[in-house]
Order: sequence, then structure tokens, then C-alpha cells
Amino acid sequence: QVQLVESGGGSVQAGGSLRLSCVASGYGNSIYSYNNSCMGWFRQAPGTEREGVAGIDSDGTTRYADSVKGRFTISRDNAKNTLYLRMNSLKPEDTAVYFCAAVLGAYGCGFEDSWSVIFTRFGRWGQGTQVTVSS
Repeated sequence: QVQLVESGGGSVQAGGSLRLSCVASGYGNSIYSYNNSCMGWFRQAPGTEREGVAGIDSDGTTRYADSVKGRFTISRDNAKNTLYLRMNSLKPEDTAVYFCAAVLGAYGCGFEDSWSVIFTRFGRWGQGTQVTVSS
């Protein structure tokens, strides 16, 4: 069973930085391969729907939500089965629970589609990590 565990959340002041990590396990006992998996970060603030933040495909292609472009950077270390999200110039509106997610199978992220469609491709989710940005 593929499992995703996030870490790195916390409380920072506006303008600060955080780096989230997501360690994926269980791929060795499954039919899936981390290296071939599309990975992504999503977030959900109270009273809102979960939204896409950033995604990275198996070939390193990335896509970002307009609200985080130029401030956030997604990356992956396939040797460590780990996904990262570097968040700079944080704003109070970035406050949310951040979730790591994986597409099970080598289907790709499908970045040509909207985030609402991309969202449906993710089949495994972490438990989330809280990010709070104060003004």
C-alpha cells in the first residue's frame, strides 16, 4: 500500500519561507513506481475546497497555480522517494492544510487540463500538514 507522509509545516510571519517534504513509501510492494508517478501538492483552507498548488510529472515538467507562481517551487528526489515544496514570500492567504498526492500508475499529470480535472487523477493522499502565515 502506497503511503504519503508530509512534514515541514508550521507558523511563520508574512514574507517568511517554509519547505514541505513528502516521503512516499510502499512502492516496492506495489505495482506502481514512484519514479513514473505524477506528484502534486494541494491545499485546503477552512470553508474552502481543496485546490491545486503545484504538480510535477515523472519527466520533471511542472505546473503551478497562478497564486503561487514565482514564490513556490516543487521538486522531487526520486532516489529518496521524496517530494518537496519550497515556499517563499509567504502570505496570510497561503494559510491552509497542505496535502501531498500521487497519481497511481504511469498516466502522467495531464497538465494541459484544468486543475479541477487534474485533481481527479490523484489516487493517494497524505494526511496533510498545517501552514499558518500571520500578518
